[in-house]
Amino acid sequence: MSGRSRPSWVAFVALYGVLHLVASCVSDSSTETSDSVSAATTTDAGLDPAPAALLPPEGNPELLSDWNQLESRDGRLVLLEGVTPYGLNSALFSDNAHKLRTVWMPDGAAAAMPDPDETFDFPVGTVITKTFYYPEPGGSADVLLTDSDDRALAGPLTLTDVRLIETRVLVRRDDGWAAFPYVWDEDETEAALARTGDVQTLAAVDDDGTETSLTYVVPDVNQCASCHATNHTTGAILPIGPKARHLNRTVDFGDGPESQLDYWQRSGLLIDAPAATDMPRAAAWDDASAPIEDRARAYLDINCAHCHSPIGAADTSGLFLDVETDVGARSGICKAPVAAGSGSGGRLFDIVPGRPDESILVYRMESTDPASMMPELGRSRSHDEGVDLIIEWIETNLDAKTQWND
Repeated sequence: MSGRSRPSWVAFVALYGVLHLVASCVSDSSTETSDSVSAATTTDAGLDPAPAALLPPEGNPELLSDWNQLESRDGRLVLLEGVTPYGLNSALFSDNAHKLRTVWMPDGAAAAMPDPDETFDFPVGTVITKTFYYPEPGGSADVLLTDSDDRALAGPLTLTDVRLIETRVLVRRDDGWAAFPYVWDEDETEAALARTGDVQTLAAVDDDGTETSLTYVVPDVNQCASCHATNHTTGAILPIGPKARHLNRTVDFGDGPESQLDYWQRSGLLIDAPAATDMPRAAAWDDASAPIEDRARAYLDINCAHCHSPIGAADTSGLFLDVETDVGARSGICKAPVAAGSGSGGRLFDIVPGRPDESILVYRMESTDPASMMPELGRSRSHDEGVDLIIEWIETNLDAKTQWND
């Protein structure tokens, strides 16, 4: 197990630079993708039907198999009967890890949607899993670093093609949600509970062939709450992805392409909800056909808003990156940080319209220094494509001559 160094950052700003930046924030005038994905059954893949999932166990199961959700069998990672895979329009960047997401609810139970902008209200007994894996490139490298795709929705993962790293479990119990991280063994036959987390050093190769080293960090049990305790006041853990806007996309579960939300309603996973066409839908951040602002806001929402919202852990920062907050000072436009310290990189404002190289937001997204980078957990490398998206948004969509009002 290896750690990471924590280099310090020293920054200064000359008087000319200060005046230059302040002037840029003073106004002179007033004023997912449509691609479908499919999910094959184990029978479609030539495997015997998987057994049905059972009620979730009590306590802190030591093995992932105790949850009766996923099974490594015959060289495939298969889902047990009744376990449903799902995908998001835009997902949290996690060092280019790909993710298989699943949900299971007790027989006859279903999720409800009391608020179309919030996490679904899941019944007691619900189990949500997220398996992190990488494609295997062959050769001497352990993993291939590419932006995630939907291969896990197309049927059981072939284990000779991927490297399983970890599976995180969220379970809804009588007293709320509980989180458990599990780390897969080298044979990819079982995953064991990792209460204190784990650190893995992997030989990696980028999709352009560049060889690199990846330090992959599995969070400990307590760190799970760093992201999933989305309400700083209550401290209660909640799932982040299962909201209408993230799930409102096209899938194919065997009966032809349809909205994922319509499928959930048709199959009894979601009740008392309107048609998908009447629910919010987040853009896919990498969908070049979508408006740049929709893509940028969707990216910041899924990557940052679990903390940077009016009720999140970063509520005192005054920087809110959730999609419900209008673009303006509260979302960082010409806003000075409350207490960024060295994390500002010597820049004065969270977002300077038209000037990404002078915006703290871009600096913190680019940084891999643990004292400066955002998000603070879940990555050891910068997401270049995500940074490029935010740079383009600041350069082309945020007009420095526009009067921003809250």
